[in-house]
Amino acid sequence: MIRTFALMSATALSVAACATAEPELPGALFFSEQCAVCHGAKGRGDGLLASDLSVAPADLTLLARNNGGVYPIDDVMAQVYGYPGRYQIGGMPEFGPLLDGPVEDWVTQSGETLATPRALIDLAIYLEGLQR
Repeated sequence: MIRTFALMSATALSVAACATAEPELPGALFFSEQCAVCHGAKGRGDGLLASDLSVAPADLTLLARNNGGVYPIDDVMAQVYGYPGRYQIGGMPEFGPLLDGPVEDWVTQSGETLATPRALIDLAIYLEGLQR
């Protein structure tokens, strides 16, 4: 009886684990809540508001391809955050205030170290995973 109960409990836990959604990748939630409406759920520039914008949203899956095969992570973070003095393509909103929170040192591709919001780093890494 105890053995049967243990087996049933283990089976129930296994089923429950399978039914539980896997945790989203860091950056995925921010993307789905803030970016997908313009850039589309898969980042291809086909979001619900894309046709209403004066400048078509970028296909974020082609950033590396359009940059000689190198994902331009620093430029992506600057564009999303809206670092002062950076040109915002097509009037894209600056998301910096929404990304406030814990910061980490980020070493840029040029070797500069910047205190950067962890949420911004997570989003940029998430977008790197969308490259095709």
